[in-house]
Amino acid sequence: MENMNKPADKKRNPVLDLTLSAMFLAVGLYLPFLTGQIQQIGNMLLPMHIPVIMCGLICGWKYGLGVGFVMPLLRSLVFSMPVFYPNAVAMAFELATYGFVVGLLYNRSRWKCIISLYRSMIIAMLAGRVVWGVAEVLLLGLGENGFTWKMFLTGAFLNAFPGIILQLIFIPAMMLVLNRTGLVKFSRHKKHVGNTET
Repeated sequence: MENMNKPADKKRNPVLDLTLSAMFLAVGLYLPFLTGQIQQIGNMLLPMHIPVIMCGLICGWKYGLGVGFVMPLLRSLVFSMPVFYPNAVAMAFELATYGFVVGLLYNRSRWKCIISLYRSMIIAMLAGRVVWGVAEVLLLGLGENGFTWKMFLTGAFLNAFPGIILQLIFIPAMMLVLNRTGLVKFSRHKKHVGNTET
């Protein structure tokens, strides 16, 4: 299975990947302006998550990881949102995990289909939230004066639920559109090829 992925990796265009990654970074820096930079709305819609996940899917895990890590830190330094410590620092590890995991899993999937996409996205979303929680604990500590289990559930799932639904609808739709342009190879269904399945 690994051998099947190697030819695809050789065909990748690093200049195109770098250009697309820069575009995703720029989109992630400016997309939160659509929420008015209001933290409560941003926490619900998660505008920076979409370009990071898209970057990992299209450009691969290395670019997804890099863009995910840099984006919240750079945005905090340039636009003062999110607050650098602890928000932007914790988000850097969270978004880097999204880009890394979704890119690694999806690009190593045998079939570039909706099932592979959703599997990769859901695992990445869970992994990213766990990493975010761990980062918050390391930055703030545990307990009433630090990071609590209630804060984790509220920040990772309850407040973020609209953004999670938005990602699960918007990203597959975008992949279908990009498939028509030839930028990505994506289909709604798994393709069965004779008896080549291992």
